[in-house]
Amino acid sequence: QVQLVESGGGLVQAGDSLRLSCAASGRTFSDYNMAWFRQAPGKEREFIAAISWSNEVTYANSVKGRFTVSRDNAKNTVYLQMNNLRPEDTAVYYCAADRYGTGPRAVDYDYWGQGTQVTVSS
Repeated sequence: QVQLVESGGGLVQAGDSLRLSCAASGRTFSDYNMAWFRQAPGKEREFIAAISWSNEVTYANSVKGRFTVSRDNAKNTVYLQMNNLRPEDTAVYYCAADRYGTGPRAVDYDYWGQGTQVTVSS
Protein backbone atom coordinates (compact mmCIF):
# COMPACT_ATOMS: atom_id res chain seq x y z
CA GLN A 1 0.00 0.00 0.00
CA VAL A 2 1.02 3.55 -0.76
CA GLN A 3 -0.55 6.50 1.02
CA LEU A 4 -0.56 9.86 -0.75
CA VAL A 5 -1.36 13.24 0.79
CA GLU A 6 -1.58 16.37 -1.37
CA SER A 7 -1.15 19.89 -0.11
CA GLY A 8 -0.57 23.40 -1.40
CA GLY A 9 -3.86 24.18 -3.08
CA GLY A 10 -5.70 27.44 -2.59
CA LEU A 11 -7.37 30.46 -4.12
CA VAL A 12 -5.21 32.57 -6.40
CA GLN A 13 -5.64 35.13 -9.15
CA ALA A 14 -4.97 34.56 -12.83
CA GLY A 15 -1.27 34.81 -13.53
CA ASP A 16 -0.24 33.69 -10.06
CA SER A 17 1.77 30.61 -9.16
CA LEU A 18 1.24 27.70 -6.79
CA ARG A 19 3.29 24.68 -5.85
CA LEU A 20 1.47 21.49 -4.98
CA SER A 21 3.13 18.77 -2.95
CA CYS A 22 2.29 15.11 -2.61
CA ALA A 23 3.85 13.24 0.28
CA ALA A 24 4.03 9.47 -0.08
CA SER A 25 4.42 6.78 2.53
CA GLY A 26 4.17 3.04 2.82
CA ARG A 27 6.51 1.76 0.12
CA THR A 28 9.82 2.63 -1.49
CA PHE A 29 8.92 5.93 -3.11
CA SER A 30 11.81 5.87 -5.56
CA ASP A 31 10.40 2.71 -7.18
CA TYR A 32 7.12 4.38 -8.13
CA ASN A 33 5.96 6.33 -11.13
CA MET A 34 4.06 9.42 -10.04
CA ALA A 35 1.50 11.59 -11.76
CA TRP A 36 -0.81 14.55 -11.31
CA PHE A 37 -4.39 14.64 -12.52
CA ARG A 38 -7.14 17.17 -12.04
CA GLN A 39 -10.91 17.12 -12.12
CA ALA A 40 -13.18 20.11 -12.57
CA PRO A 41 -16.88 19.97 -11.65
CA GLY A 42 -18.85 18.05 -14.24
CA LYS A 43 -15.74 16.97 -16.13
CA GLU A 44 -13.70 13.80 -16.33
CA ARG A 45 -10.42 13.40 -14.54
CA GLU A 46 -7.69 14.89 -16.71
CA PHE A 47 -4.02 13.99 -16.92
CA ILE A 48 -1.64 16.86 -16.13
CA ALA A 49 1.88 15.51 -15.74
CA ALA A 50 3.84 12.41 -14.88
CA ILE A 51 7.33 11.64 -13.66
CA SER A 52 8.72 8.14 -13.79
CA TRP A 53 10.93 6.45 -11.25
CA SER A 54 13.82 7.33 -13.62
CA ASN A 55 12.76 11.01 -13.81
CA GLU A 56 11.29 10.92 -17.29
CA VAL A 57 8.57 13.56 -17.47
CA THR A 58 5.51 14.01 -19.65
CA TYR A 59 2.95 16.80 -19.73
CA ALA A 60 -0.49 17.45 -21.09
CA ASN A 61 -0.46 20.00 -23.88
CA SER A 62 -2.74 22.25 -21.86
CA VAL A 63 -0.06 22.82 -19.20
CA LYS A 64 3.18 22.39 -21.13
CA GLY A 65 5.44 25.35 -20.55
CA ARG A 66 3.49 26.50 -17.46
CA PHE A 67 3.63 23.50 -15.10
CA THR A 68 6.67 21.55 -13.94
CA VAL A 69 6.63 18.19 -12.19
CA SER A 70 9.55 17.08 -10.03
CA ARG A 71 10.30 14.62 -7.29
CA ASP A 72 12.53 14.47 -4.23
CA ASN A 73 13.10 10.85 -3.34
CA ALA A 74 14.85 11.78 -0.10
CA LYS A 75 11.64 13.46 1.04
CA ASN A 76 9.24 10.95 -0.55
CA THR A 77 7.53 13.87 -2.24
CA VAL A 78 6.46 14.81 -5.73
CA TYR A 79 5.79 18.43 -6.65
CA LEU A 80 3.78 20.29 -9.24
CA GLN A 81 4.94 23.85 -9.82
CA MET A 82 2.15 25.77 -11.54
CA ASN A 83 2.93 29.15 -13.09
CA ASN A 84 0.79 31.62 -14.98
CA LEU A 85 -2.37 30.03 -13.68
CA ARG A 86 -5.60 30.51 -15.61
CA PRO A 87 -9.25 30.28 -14.52
CA GLU A 88 -9.56 27.08 -16.55
CA ASP A 89 -6.95 25.48 -14.27
CA THR A 90 -9.54 25.52 -11.49
CA ALA A 91 -10.05 21.93 -10.32
CA VAL A 92 -9.31 19.42 -7.62
CA TYR A 93 -5.76 18.21 -8.18
CA TYR A 94 -4.90 14.59 -7.42
CA CYS A 95 -1.60 12.83 -7.00
CA ALA A 96 -1.32 9.24 -8.23
CA ALA A 97 1.27 6.49 -7.97
CA ASP A 98 1.93 3.14 -9.51
CA ARG A 99 4.80 0.70 -9.50
CA TYR A 100 4.44 -0.15 -13.19
CA GLY A 101 1.85 2.13 -14.75
CA THR A 102 2.82 5.45 -16.22
CA GLY A 103 1.49 7.96 -18.69
CA PRO A 104 -1.84 9.73 -19.10
CA ARG A 105 -4.42 7.04 -18.25
CA ALA A 106 -5.91 7.25 -14.77
CA VAL A 107 -6.71 3.53 -14.82
CA ASP A 108 -2.99 2.77 -14.90
CA TYR A 109 -2.47 4.13 -11.38
CA ASP A 110 -3.39 2.10 -8.32
CA TYR A 111 -2.88 4.69 -5.60
CA TRP A 112 -4.50 8.09 -5.24
CA GLY A 113 -4.50 10.95 -2.81
CA GLN A 114 -7.59 12.73 -1.55
CA GLY A 115 -7.03 15.79 -3.72
CA THR A 116 -6.40 19.46 -3.10
CA GLN A 117 -8.55 22.29 -4.46
CA VAL A 118 -7.04 24.91 -6.73
CA THR A 119 -9.22 27.88 -7.61
CA VAL A 120 -8.05 30.56 -10.01
CA SER A 121 -10.06 33.76 -10.18
CA SER A 122 -10.05 36.03 -13.22
